[in-house]
Formats: sequence, structure tokens, C-alpha cells
Amino acid sequence: MIQLIKNWFETRFSDPQVVSLWILIVSGSVLVYFLGEMLMPVFTALVVAYLLDGLASFLQNRRIPRILSILLVFLIFFTAVVVLFVWMLPILSRQILELVQAIPSFLIAHQKELRLLPERYPEIISEALIQDITGFINSYLSKGAKEIVNWSLASFRSLVSVLIYLVLVPFMVFFFLKDKEKIMKWVTRYLPAERGLATSVWQEVNSQITNYIRGKILEVIIIWSISYVTFMLLGLEFTILLSLFVGLSVLIPYLGVAVMYLPILLVSYFQWGMSPHLAYAVLAYTIIQIFDGNLLAPLLLSEVVNLHPIAIIAAVLIFGGFWGFLGLFFAIPLATLVHAIMRTWEQHHTVK
Repeated sequence: MIQLIKNWFETRFSDPQVVSLWILIVSGSVLVYFLGEMLMPVFTALVVAYLLDGLASFLQNRRIPRILSILLVFLIFFTAVVVLFVWMLPILSRQILELVQAIPSFLIAHQKELRLLPERYPEIISEALIQDITGFINSYLSKGAKEIVNWSLASFRSLVSVLIYLVLVPFMVFFFLKDKEKIMKWVTRYLPAERGLATSVWQEVNSQITNYIRGKILEVIIIWSISYVTFMLLGLEFTILLSLFVGLSVLIPYLGVAVMYLPILLVSYFQWGMSPHLAYAVLAYTIIQIFDGNLLAPLLLSEVVNLHPIAIIAAVLIFGGFWGFLGLFFAIPLATLVHAIMRTWEQHHTVK
């Protein structure tokens, strides 16, 4: 058994290019895992610059000087950030606060209706279940003041972090774009000399990751806009907040779509009760997801990602567990990277 493992290891890792590839993979993973939280502004700026560089290169190919292309792209990016935080963030904060303040009154108003559910649906809902739910509601209401205070303190700390990001990230994005060639030359000096295999992996996955992220951003904007108009026409409360989360839910394949049914169902129920309006809201959300899954996503992401649904779900769970929301967002690009590494490594070994 030991000899078998030894033979496999010597066969697979005898090539310097393979060793260089795995050195880069392991060192990059260790860096992100142990220093990811501290270096998150740097990684964020690097990802944003990576995405904006495509637009800058597009303008440069149209005979616009590089520095002018960078300034135009950075101006567009900075304007979008300012509009987001000056116009959108106060609206979202207000709706979140209104929702937090409205939950206790919603729960109190519907406790009586909850107690009637075992009589109406005895084969589905038991009296014990309703008692547990009402007990949880009462416990929630008693702890509400304390939770709001804790939430306010956490929000203050988050606000400080947001301000740091607002200052550091645009600054680093600009210099990542401006000094791209210098940074790449500096990094290359410290990379292994035998990195042809790693270069092949990067070339294969680069276009897929770029197109995927840009396609997903466009998908989020479209679904957010459609959801906002739909919920507004239905008269659903907290329209901006719910439509934003519906848009963001497409970043988490399969799981995000399923999870968003719960807040839409609860807000609709608290607003209208068991009425046709509730069914309309759920039906509208279902139609939006059918449109996204069967038309919009295939149109925007056609042939970008060729992964099995089980592989996608596994990637979401694994990378989301490692790096939280960013892991969820980059789960498919990271899974594509892993798939490209495995395929290129196998092809390289077969050719040999």
C-alpha cells in the first residue's frame, strides 16, 4: 500500500511544473485562509480592479490612451459607489429599521390567528406546535429591546468598517489599474520559474471567471429591477429591501432562490393574511425565478460554466463555510478554477 502511494506520488509530482502549480495553489489558499479577514479590503480592491480592467482594455483598444481609459473607468466606478451609498443605503437602512420595528406588532396581531390554525388544519398543525411558536414569539418580544441595542452597536462597528472600505478600496482600485504592469512584474519575480502549467490553468479559467462575474452582476441588476416593479405593482411592503435580496439571491444557485420564499411569504402574510394577494406575491416570485432560471441566466451565462448541479451546490456549501458571503459569491468561479486545475493536470499527465 505504501509502495502504491509512493509510485502514484512520484508519477504525479515528478514534473517541476506540477510542483510549481501546487506550490502556488497551496500558498495562495493558506494566504487567503489565514490572512483573508485582515486583507479583505485588498482582495476586494483586487477583484474590482480585475473586473474594471476589462472595460479599460476595451477603451484602450478603441485607441483611447491607457491612463485616460483608467480615469474614465474609475470615474464610472466611483460615481456608482457614491450613488449607492448616498441614495440607496439610507433607503435600505430605513426599510430595515421599519421592518425590525414592525415585526413585534406583526407577531402580536397574528398570535390569535396562529392559535386558530390547529382547528382549521388539525391534520397538519398541532396545538403543541402553536404553543412552541407563541412561546418563541413571547421570548422574542421580551428580548427585543436588548437585541436592538446589540444590533445598533454592531451596526456602528459595521459603519466604521464601511467607511474604511470607502476610503481604502477606491484608492487601491485606482493604483491596481494604473500600475498593473509594474505590479505584475513585481509578483512574477517571486513566482517559480517552471510555471507553464499554472499559466495554462490561468488562461483557461480567466475568461470564464470574468464572463461569469460580469454576467452575474448584470443578472442581479435585471432581477432586482423586475422584482422591484412587480412588488411595487402588487403593493407589497418593504419593496426595495425584498427586491434587493431577490436580486442578490441569484448569486447563490438553487439555495438562494429557495430561501427567499420565506421572507416573501412572511411579509405577504403579515400584510394581507390568508388572502389572494399572498398567492399573487408568491406566484409572481415563482414566475420571476422561472424567467431567470430558464431564460435570463442561460442567455447571460451560456457556456460560461460547465459544472454539474451537485458540484455547484457542494461548492456553495464548502466555500460559503470557509469565507461567508464572499465564499458564496465566488463559489462557482472557485469551483471552475478547481475543475480547470484538475482537468489541466490530468491532460498534462496524459500527454507525458
